Amino acid sequence: MPYAAGVDVGSTQTKAIIIDEDLRIVGRALIDTGANVTIAAERAYELALADGDIHEEKEGVGFIVGTGYGRYKVTFGDTQTTEISCHGRGAVHMFPDTRTVLDMGGQDTKAIKVSPNGEILDFSMNDKCAAGTGRFLGGASAALEIPLDDLGPTALRSDKPVKISTTCTVFAESEILSWLGKGKKVEDILLGVHQSVAQRALGLLRRVGIEREVAFTGGVAKNIGMVKAIEDLLGFPVHVSEESHYMGALGAALFAMDHIKSRQSPTKLTGVTA
Repeated sequence: MPYAAGVDVGSTQTKAIIIDEDLRIVGRALIDTGANVTIAAERAYELALADGDIHEEKEGVGFIVGTGYGRYKVTFGDTQTTEISCHGRGAVHMFPDTRTVLDMGGQDTKAIKVSPNGEILDFSMNDKCAAGTGRFLGGASAALEIPLDDLGPTALRSDKPVKISTTCTVFAESEILSWLGKGKKVEDILLGVHQSVAQRALGLLRRVGIEREVAFTGGVAKNIGMVKAIEDLLGFPVHVSEESHYMGALGAALFAMDHIKSRQSPTKLTGVTA
């Protein structure tokens, strides 16, 4: 049986996943999206093939699904599915007991309620503001001149977080610099930033109804400070996988494998395109 692939073209980064017939990840790639979305999709796919040592002309990828905001730019793909459906499917694949998914990326955040087989039951997203997203953290990183990877560990050193009152990413840098000017510690400011983002994410989760277990997906799930802030608000641990950054691409690859298997034994494909 051929391989299946998913390509998730996000606003800031593009991810590609290739799986085999046993649904094991055999190749992956992550690159910055950049200005040319089509080239980013092609490059990520090529790198995933190389990562899995897969020679397409010999072994073959039987079906490719594009997802993410740039999914229609995956010109070599066979079909497209929304990132909401893909993150839900991927999360349930990694953590079968998942019933709620929090997907936090560079430009948006989504709360998703899923069924036991990964179908989408409800969702909510902050499509009008980036305050509860990775972009808000990016503003803090720029203002404090701290690498993104260091934000979480630095925030966890705090025991007296400041309160970040702005709800606008544009003004976040000014408020952060104001706290810095008042002599507040960098770690206290950063913990306040993480808590602010977490509060907005919690609001989205409440709209769909928080049902355990909760899986945290997207690039921001790599931030240990954000994971801790979310868990503190929820009052229980959340599922985070090493593949959380790739969850949309993984879900797309799983949908792709559904198509391949349906050709051999026609069945109803799972999932809902939201």
